[in-house]
Amino acid sequence: MKTKTWIAILAAVFGLCLGLSLYLARPSEAAAFAEISSQGRVIATVALSEDQTFTVTTEDGGRNVVTVLDGKIAVTEANCPDGYCMERGFCGGGMHIVCLPNRLTIRFLGHSTVDGVSG
Repeated sequence: MKTKTWIAILAAVFGLCLGLSLYLARPSEAAAFAEISSQGRVIATVALSEDQTFTVTTEDGGRNVVTVLDGKIAVTEANCPDGYCMERGFCGGGMHIVCLPNRLTIRFLGHSTVDGVSG
């Protein structure tokens, strides 16, 4: 291949990488609700507008304290060995908060998924 072709290919790859990194680094939209799942089951959908603290305990002894404060949510205490879930801090949207050892997931929602039948 000619040098100009290689330069064009490298410029295209660089442009795609730059575009993807800018897309991933953009500020996330603030969520209105968070869905908390434990061991694969949804246990609560909470409004981020209501400050509250509650504990999620698993059958095998896993424990996470989840705090909602000022429109954001965080795992503030956990008995997992690594504590990565607490390092995420208070979040109001974006990527999920996950505690793998305790099988806890907090997923952000723009609106409530609770319906009149399930409560």
